[in-house]
Amino acid sequence: MEIEQLYALFLRSTGVTTDSRTLKGGELFFALKGENFDGNAYAAAALEKGAAYAVVDAASEVAASGDERLIPVPDTLEALQALARYHREHTLVDGKRLTVVGLTGTNGKTTTKELIRAVLGAKYVVTATEGNLNNDIGVPLSLLKIDARTQIAVIEMGASHPDDIAHLVAVSEPDLGLITNVGKAHLLGFGSFEGVKKAKGQLYDYLQAHGGKAFVRSADPDLVEMASARKGLETIPYGEGAIVLPADAAHPFLRMAVPSEEDPNILLGVETHLVGTYNAPNVLAALAIGQYFGVPQDDAIAAVCRYEPSNNRSQMMRTADNTLVVDAYNANPTSMAAALDNIANIVSDRKVLMLGSMGELGTDSVAEHVKILERLPVAGATQVILVGEEFRKALEGHPVSCLWFETSQVVADWLKEHPVKDAVVLVKGSRSQQMEKVIPEL
Repeated sequence: MEIEQLYALFLRSTGVTTDSRTLKGGELFFALKGENFDGNAYAAAALEKGAAYAVVDAASEVAASGDERLIPVPDTLEALQALARYHREHTLVDGKRLTVVGLTGTNGKTTTKELIRAVLGAKYVVTATEGNLNNDIGVPLSLLKIDARTQIAVIEMGASHPDDIAHLVAVSEPDLGLITNVGKAHLLGFGSFEGVKKAKGQLYDYLQAHGGKAFVRSADPDLVEMASARKGLETIPYGEGAIVLPADAAHPFLRMAVPSEEDPNILLGVETHLVGTYNAPNVLAALAIGQYFGVPQDDAIAAVCRYEPSNNRSQMMRTADNTLVVDAYNANPTSMAAALDNIANIVSDRKVLMLGSMGELGTDSVAEHVKILERLPVAGATQVILVGEEFRKALEGHPVSCLWFETSQVVADWLKEHPVKDAVVLVKGSRSQQMEKVIPEL
């Protein structure tokens, strides 16, 4: 089937799904395949549940059934991506091509994306990536959420392998782009920090080749260098003149002062619900994009101030017993160091660190965990709890005063008998460690 025909079916459908369990009726079901699943096996069931059509692999058994609602293609993932790209290219706003803002980075992608969504939403109808659906499946699904009301799309792109961003920009075709930062993460896939820069820099490569513009934080030397190395790339610098204000008991969240757009000598206050100075660049990125699109500065700041993080990202929680700083969605050496620096700035008679091992660091894993051990004293913690095999390996040659547990569930069980009270508790770790399991016991 030609892409034009598939697109016509999409326009008549109620949307796209890759999960037969979410069907409500009238959707296009794409039978994707992975290492541990084969959506082709669920295509017939999807049609029975109300899917209008099912896109299946031509070589699959179900494709030979003869059902006219089955659409055989050589590769279902490629068909999904092609449909998303075609939809992106044929969506117009006031007769002009829809503007897509693409962003990637080592840390802060989802928080930045949500802040951008909030700021632009003060003036426009925005379609943005839901959650962190930022991979080769999530990006096309996000693009296919664009509808006739959409005025701007914000698409988050993640990467754990060298060419991931190149593939994702080829689908999303961003007009504007932002790299939040580059740091040590997914080293198992990228090989080195230089590999990270090269991979994330593929967003800049695309913008350079297609006449796009890149928002670049002036205070980030890596990003400035990466942008400068791409001759002809048009950049929009941002972040100059902003000040991060100190946190205290009365103001535990990130506070900032940013220059007024009308008079840079006047500073405007920004009181967020985000924890940690490491979120300051994320706020500045959102405000810069808002300014570019003509969102009144007061409205942009108000949107940032209203935004409250969720899903264990930069959250501060107050329980009956403790104050929790929860940043347990993911972790890498850069974000872990930033979290420790942040907890060091919080005034408390008792601080407890509950840190889970960091994943996907390859041959650098033990060395990077040792660096975290060496950094622990800066936090001024009264108790340190470490979780996971990688921290165990690091502790063998670099013992520190701490408790070590195999899993976060074991920590949760231990806390039932050894409760923590009247403390500021940092909970952080890679997704694989599931550090959120300790939260109910705190």
